[in-house]
Amino acid sequence: MEVEKFSYDNKIVKNFAYATIIWGITGMLVGLIAALQLAFPLFFDEYLGFKYLSFGRIRPLHTNAVIFAFVGNGIFMGVYYSLQRLLKARMWSDKLSNINFWGWQFIIVCAVVTLPLGITSGKEYAELEWWIDILITVLWVVFGWNMFATILKRRVKHLYVAIWFYIATFVTVAVLHIFNSFELPVSMFKSYSAYAGVQDALVQWWYGHNAVAFFLTTPYLGLMYYFVPKAANRPVYSYRLSIIHFWALIFLYIWAGPHHLLYTSLPDWAQSLGVVFSIMLIAPSWGGMLNGLLTLRGAWDRVRDDVMLKFMVVALTCYGMATFEGPLLSLKNVNSISHFTDWTIAHVHVGGLGWNGMFTFGMLYWLFPKIFRVKLYSKKLANQHFWIATLGIILYAIPMYIAGFMQGLMWQDFKEDGNLANPEFLETVTALEPYYILRAIGGLLFIVGAVMMFWNLVKTAKSGKLMADEPAEAAVSRNVKVKGGEYWHRAIEKRPIRFLLVSLIVILIGGLVEIIPTMIVKSNVPHIAAVKPYTPLELEGRDIYIREGCYNCHSQMIRPLRFETERYGDYSKSGEFVWDHPFQWGSKRTGPDLAREGGKRSNYWHYDHMFRPKVVSTGTVMPAYPWLKTDDYDTDLMPAKIRAMETLGVPYEKEYGKGFDEKAVANMAVQADEIATDIITDMYNNTPKKLRTGMNQKEMIKDLKTKEIVAIIAYLQRLGTDTKNSPVMKETPIEVPEAAAENDTLTN
Repeated sequence: MEVEKFSYDNKIVKNFAYATIIWGITGMLVGLIAALQLAFPLFFDEYLGFKYLSFGRIRPLHTNAVIFAFVGNGIFMGVYYSLQRLLKARMWSDKLSNINFWGWQFIIVCAVVTLPLGITSGKEYAELEWWIDILITVLWVVFGWNMFATILKRRVKHLYVAIWFYIATFVTVAVLHIFNSFELPVSMFKSYSAYAGVQDALVQWWYGHNAVAFFLTTPYLGLMYYFVPKAANRPVYSYRLSIIHFWALIFLYIWAGPHHLLYTSLPDWAQSLGVVFSIMLIAPSWGGMLNGLLTLRGAWDRVRDDVMLKFMVVALTCYGMATFEGPLLSLKNVNSISHFTDWTIAHVHVGGLGWNGMFTFGMLYWLFPKIFRVKLYSKKLANQHFWIATLGIILYAIPMYIAGFMQGLMWQDFKEDGNLANPEFLETVTALEPYYILRAIGGLLFIVGAVMMFWNLVKTAKSGKLMADEPAEAAVSRNVKVKGGEYWHRAIEKRPIRFLLVSLIVILIGGLVEIIPTMIVKSNVPHIAAVKPYTPLELEGRDIYIREGCYNCHSQMIRPLRFETERYGDYSKSGEFVWDHPFQWGSKRTGPDLAREGGKRSNYWHYDHMFRPKVVSTGTVMPAYPWLKTDDYDTDLMPAKIRAMETLGVPYEKEYGKGFDEKAVANMAVQADEIATDIITDMYNNTPKKLRTGMNQKEMIKDLKTKEIVAIIAYLQRLGTDTKNSPVMKETPIEVPEAAAENDTLTN
């Protein structure tokens, strides 16, 4: 055999390692600010009110920073380190590696700038605007190109199990991102989703669930298959189990997205598919967890002494908990309690903090001594970090589980006379205050641990010296023929392109089966004649609603469950959302559902509520929006917005006549004048006579009618009004699932 000498690129690993730590702490700090806003809402409103830090704007920044900045950089760090050693080859191109690094950091900076400014597409986990989506696609291709070119020039035939997960991650994330990011640009900072209503919801949660599956899970499973055996100095427990784990996981995961939309207007057959495949996911998920934990068999004494293995064990345990709880939450009787509550928040953070966070910390503690050729600066400090981080997870998750159970049960509670026990939504908000405070303390502990780690690793790096080009040698086995038979799976492992294509087919099956019928079968999404397009002012108000991130706290989807219809009104039908680009069903109710909000309260109430929410609704955690009173709504883009909506199928010309885009601004002014007049009239009438001095109603109306507050009130007052007392609603009902009726019986 020929022996070749070469070197590994450790500089790129170091760069991604530092980026992982810095962005991780940043993303966690943003999350802590958001948590503190819920725990101490009066403090933030009275003393730190600032629109660029309002909850609706920074919550997407937190999720994007943790998922794509912290975990994303962690993935690249681990892949660039392990891939070179598994393939016995340096990365194909150092230049592409550096483009990958600096390009990814640029994308993160774009998110940090645009999201607080309210530049968002309004789709959870995919909020970044169209041009940033294109940049993400380009950088992902750069990463994949470099990875596959390295695989093709490898010095070993066999592709280890970790690389299977890297390949599946690359191909699936590419499909998910591209398909979900179809949008029509209106300007540099504004676009509309190509899908609407039910279709948009299905595509979004097909993406959203599988972003968790193929960005937060499969790459980390690949890293688990490399780093756990390395740290334990033992082979992986079962090679055959890893094969079953891999193929079963990537096939089943892609079907599970609809379990985020149970009891919604999504067709029932799609919901049922999501439930069935979610339940089946327990087997491969736990198979992978057990394969990782059993790799440590006979090495438990090392776990006690090795801080990296401690982090790994907790990470795998949290992975097992999260992947058992996910299928549990997909059961309709459980989902009727958990959905829209803080239970989901607890579930997500067991995975995010426990699985991704703890595993990333373990990798960092293992990598720094390796690439800097020195012992860890302080094992004691690392152990303290482990216990602080573990305590932080517990203090975060348990209060949120309790809060979620309380929310779900309080929403469903009926008195003996058949009326809701807690008819006011605020009653369920004020009850959660102590749990929000405990969550903030848990998050703070987790961040303190991360800062301790940063200091420990910086000191480690300073006490050593980076081996940027690590010497290596390998016996080349490209032309070695294996005598006799070999395991059947070896045939595909040796052919990376074929492996990629088979993986692509496996993950496409579920997506195509669920999405195509909803796109092409009209009966799956029946139209309701009474539902008309939004007026230009309402459309502008909707865009402001999305900009301010109101969908992060308010849903617009009333489920066919008695406790929901008693509280909010008639349940939502799929035909109500056919002109919604993007959909606004929401996934969390920190505030009440708004699907039937139109006409329930006066324009003046909404005006006052936006500026003084804590006064109008005592106990609310809703932030104030004073800038809506001072900022003018945009009219320059409205003609382009109307044309974009027409392109997407919204029948403005059919409803209002040809050339409506040129009349849209004038239409806005007429409706705005009506709302402003109504608000100022009410304000004047509600002001004591002795305080009316200097109140010029005409001037006040003139000033108010161009403000953003008027546009968002127009939108809120429109919600649900099209279908009130509509006979069409009775002609095209959606069948209420049997499980919903059973739940109603229980709530009685």
